[in-house]
Amino acid sequence: METIVVGVDGSEAAGVALEFAVEEATLRGAGLRVVSVWDVPSLVQPEMITISQVYEGLREEASIVVTAAVARAKELQPTLSCEGIVLSGRPGDLLVEEAQGAVLIVVGRRGHGGLAGILLGSVSRHIADHAPCPVIIVPPLGG
Repeated sequence: METIVVGVDGSEAAGVALEFAVEEATLRGAGLRVVSVWDVPSLVQPEMITISQVYEGLREEASIVVTAAVARAKELQPTLSCEGIVLSGRPGDLLVEEAQGAVLIVVGRRGHGGLAGILLGSVSRHIADHAPCPVIIVPPLGG
């Protein structure tokens, strides 16, 4: 079965991308892989993050995002084959890795990054430049 990968981070843009990916997977008869990647923000110095609870909190937040996204996908299309994956590391790199063998990767134009005024986020830009399959970058509603 073909697979479509969608990146989610809990942002409104990711929600729009998820809905698009569900529709596309349904049209193609493909499965959907919902991926959330957590990472320690680059502004935080590693020596500041010594408490394992902080890492666990980030992982748990990503897990909640994936669980909610998979539930939403199944709500939109109950028969859709859908799996959720939580990864730790650089989101752009790991989403590109997850797209190996996929027929399509879908992301929102902007996620939770710090420079919200930029038209294209750093993760979506990285994916557009490096993905091994076609990429759809979904604009926000009304955008």
